[in-house]
Order: sequence, then C-alpha cells, then structure tokens
Amino acid sequence: MRTQPFGATGVAVPVLGQGTWQLPADEAGERGALEALEAGVERGMTHLDTAEMYGRGRAEELVGRLLARRPRGELFVVSKVLPSNASREGTRRACERSLRRLGAERLDVYLLHWRGSYPLEETMRALEDLVAAGKTRFVGVSNFDVDDLKEAQRALGRERIACNQVLYHLGARAAESELLPYCQREGIALVAYSPFGSGDFPDERRPGGALLARIGRAHGKSARQVALRFLLRSPGVFAIPKTARREHAEENAAAADFDLSDDEVAAIDRAFPAPPAGTPLGSI
Repeated sequence: MRTQPFGATGVAVPVLGQGTWQLPADEAGERGALEALEAGVERGMTHLDTAEMYGRGRAEELVGRLLARRPRGELFVVSKVLPSNASREGTRRACERSLRRLGAERLDVYLLHWRGSYPLEETMRALEDLVAAGKTRFVGVSNFDVDDLKEAQRALGRERIACNQVLYHLGARAAESELLPYCQREGIALVAYSPFGSGDFPDERRPGGALLARIGRAHGKSARQVALRFLLRSPGVFAIPKTARREHAEENAAAADFDLSDDEVAAIDRAFPAPPAGTPLGSI
C-alpha cells in the first residue's frame, strides 16, 4: 500500500484507510464488518476512522475489537468529538469515553466532527490539552472550509492541524478549487469521506459510469477502483471508504496499486466536472 506524509505530522500513512460510518448494528453484520476491517488491515489499509457519533459508540467498540488483536503501533486510529460535546471540558470527557470504547490509551488523531455552537477557540484549546495529556498525538477537524481552517489554526498555541476530513467524491469536487490547494500549502492532510458518494455511485448504463468501467477494464480494475484512484491523484489526499464486506475491502485496497494516464484523468475530469470556485463544501 502506498503511503505519504499525513500533513505536517511527519508520519507516513496509507493513502487508503477505512471508514466506519453506518456499519451494520446487528451481530451478524458486525461480525462481517470486523472481517472486512481485518481484511483491509491485512492489505495495508491501517488508517481506521471512527467517531463517537457512529452507532452511538458501537463503531468505536468494533474498532476496539480489532485493536485488541493487533499491535497498537500497526494501526493509525482517528476518532471525533460531536459539536454538542465540544466544550473544553466536554471534549476531554468525550475523548476519554472514546478511548474506553476503543480499549486504547491514545488516539493518533482526534477531530472536531463539524463546527457547532461552542466557540471554536475553546474546542481547539481542548484538543491541544489532549495532546499535552497524551490522549492523542495530533488534532484535526472535519467539514471545514478555508476560513474555518484559518480560524482554527489561529486558536492553537502549540499544535498544528493535521488533517481536514471532508466529503469528496466524483459528484462532490468542491474541495478541489480552494480547500485542497490551501491544505497542500499549509501541510494539512485532506481526507475524503464517502469517496463513492452515499449510495449514488455512477451507473455503468450512463456515460460517466460507462467511462469508469471502460478505463477499469484497460487496467484490470473495477469502476470503483478507478474512481478512488482519480481522487488520490493529488498529493496530500487520503480516502477512507467504508465497507462491511471482506471482498469489497480487498477491492478498495487494490485501488492504490495502479496509475491513470493523463488522458484518462482528463476524460474523468470532463465526465465529472468540478463545480465553479466558491461552491460550498457538501456534507453528509
């Protein structure tokens, strides 16, 4: 699995990780999801993303079951605090609850899930406190535009923002015009969540989907692997697709081991054009 520096942290992280949003909540579904996560880790997708919101903590518990089976240093674990919990003291308590569910002493990155009603300065200082206390190595944010990022960084006294996790897929490319260049300049990793869209992946019966399938056949890859590879074409971009099926995790992992030609990138760009500069980021 190809790795690259995770923003300015100096830590090499696989370009493809694994998300845990909306994993099945029943016993059989959780068992399949755990098998999928294990399969992904075996193929190098050791960046695991979760949050206290996902399944009201059940996703963190599921990741914790995987952590219990693996050397801790092998995995790069990220979780998030809900905005409704993101006061200075609330952020600390939320992090400690997440750590208990994960069965871990420390996160690799702890994020503010999205901006809420608590002052951003208060939340960012709380995240900085957690680094000082050894509860997380790095801090980050999610669903932030450039202005939000600038304000968040100004609120930090000692730490730097490691990453910004945003909605980014072929049908939601607003991050490319201003946010991605800013993150690249500032050493902030841009992490794409829902990189296949949310139940809206291009149908092969339509021109865009047919193009992805045709390019995939030329490389011995699927249309979804082509879509992932397109998103990862820019330095500093990571993606965290979610799956509850082992075969899909294996398919996702193989999206990082081939290259698209310039002509193929241009064709995908024309088929799924980025919106005009200034288009707000989407979110789910």
